[in-house]
Amino acid sequence: MEPDRPVVIVGAAGQLGRTMAACLGRQWRTVPLLRADLDISDATAVRRVIDAHRPQAIVNCSGYNRVDQAELEPTAALEANAFGVLALARAAAASDAVLVHFSSDFVFSGETERPYVEEDPAEPKSTYGASKLLGEWFAAGAPAHYVLRVESLFGGVELRKSSLDRIIDSIVAGGPARVFVDRVVSPSYVWDIAAATAAMLRERPAAGIYHCVNTGSATWHDLAVEIRRQWGGRATIEPIRVSDVPLPAARPRYCALSNEKLRLAGVAMPTWQDAVGRALEERRTKNEERRTQPGT
Repeated sequence: MEPDRPVVIVGAAGQLGRTMAACLGRQWRTVPLLRADLDISDATAVRRVIDAHRPQAIVNCSGYNRVDQAELEPTAALEANAFGVLALARAAAASDAVLVHFSSDFVFSGETERPYVEEDPAEPKSTYGASKLLGEWFAAGAPAHYVLRVESLFGGVELRKSSLDRIIDSIVAGGPARVFVDRVVSPSYVWDIAAATAAMLRERPAAGIYHCVNTGSATWHDLAVEIRRQWGGRATIEPIRVSDVPLPAARPRYCALSNEKLRLAGVAMPTWQDAVGRALEERRTKNEERRTQPGT
């Protein structure tokens, strides 16, 4: 990495972007860009802004993540998740910068019984998943690129409201927590994703797609039980099935991801149980800080 060239972080206001800026900022000069600073659907603006900063790396944390709404707004999903990535890839290539882009388990059908590896064929079942797959293809337009597939984000600089964060909220509050017993995932602790991204930028393994999740897999019910065990208390956990909830976009039922390729590249990811423990400690610390603030 070149000390005189910054790392540009696009989408720095979101759950992943805020944490990425905090993590990478410990090692390199960073330029966090909010949507107001750069709308990646504007290819001309992308080229102008990237040329102005001359970054050594572009880390794209932006994206359209409203899975169900994407069925009604396909153009918006494609602009953010696909064509915006194309603009970033072209700007990265022109600036001789590394492009890091984040994709999703939704590129898979979920019709399997073992963790997906990077070589498995993608078969998205929703507009959102299709837009993310197109983004992967476009990201490859940058000669130096890493596409990191993540899923089920939780934790980070600011406590956000992802699906798993809402489950944690419910259990901490004593329940009830309604959780799927038939959707299997590999959770992704945001701090671990940021640390893995930093490692990729330092070590520069071969370009391509990598699964970047915490090690192991679990149903939402397994996760809830583990959260309750580590937090304590007697929160009520209500098991439900995906078919019990009317959702406009299809969800892949089994979408555990193998991160063995990432491990072989020198980046070992902690287990999801370990990550849950650190996320709960993060929550305890922030709750205590709020209680001790003057006027609270």
